[in-house]
Amino acid sequence: AKDGKGNQVFKFSPDGKVLMTLGKAGQGGTGPDVFDRPTGIAFAPNGDIFISEGHAPTFGNSRITKFDKNGKRLASFGHLGTGDGEFKSPHVIAFDSQGRLFVADRSNSRVDIFTQDGKFQMSWKQFGRPSGIFIDKNDMLYVSDSESEDKPGADTHNPGCKRGIRGGSIKDGKVQFYIPPPPVSDPKFPPPEGVAVDSKGNIYAAAVQATDVYKYVKK
Repeated sequence: AKDGKGNQVFKFSPDGKVLMTLGKAGQGGTGPDVFDRPTGIAFAPNGDIFISEGHAPTFGNSRITKFDKNGKRLASFGHLGTGDGEFKSPHVIAFDSQGRLFVADRSNSRVDIFTQDGKFQMSWKQFGRPSGIFIDKNDMLYVSDSESEDKPGADTHNPGCKRGIRGGSIKDGKVQFYIPPPPVSDPKFPPPEGVAVDSKGNIYAAAVQATDVYKYVKK
C-alpha cells in the first residue's frame, strides 16, 4: 500500500463499474475499517462477504472479517498465532455446501474449518501446506501446495510433505488423489498456487512466477 492505493477490496459490475469499496486507500493497520494485505474473498449463501488478510513476511492481522452484502462490517475473528482458531497468513477462503468456511492457513500448513460465526471446528494437515483451495459442487476439496519443504527454521518448513495438488471429499477429509507438480522451465519457480475446477471436473492450476496455467483432464 502506497501512493494512496492498495489494501482495498472492490466490487465491480460486469462492465467494470465500481459498485462497492471496502477498506481505506493506501492505509493499513489493525482497526476494523482497514485491511492489512487482503488475500482472499468468499461469499456465504445469504450474500455475506468474508475477506481474509495477512501475508508473509509480516503476516499482518491474520484475521477474517465478515460484512453483509451491502458492505456493513459485522465481525472479525482470528489473529496471528498457531493455536486453534488462529491464523498465520490465511491465503484463500471458500465455502462448502453446508455453509462452512474453509481457510487455507498457509504458514500453519493446514486447512482450517469454521462456522460463519467464526467458531473453530477443526484443522486438517493431510492436504499439505495450502496456497490455494477450491470446493466444487460435490463437496470435493482441492488444495494446491506450492511451498512445502524440509527446511528447519524456514517459514516453509513442512517435513515429509510433497508439493503438488491433493483432493478429497470434505465428508471424511481423506486425501483421494495427488497430482505432482508440472515441469517448469526454471527450477527456481515453485509449483502452482491457484487451483480451480470446472463443471466437467477439469482442474486448472495457476503458477505465479512461471506465469502459466496448467489444465488437468480426468482420465
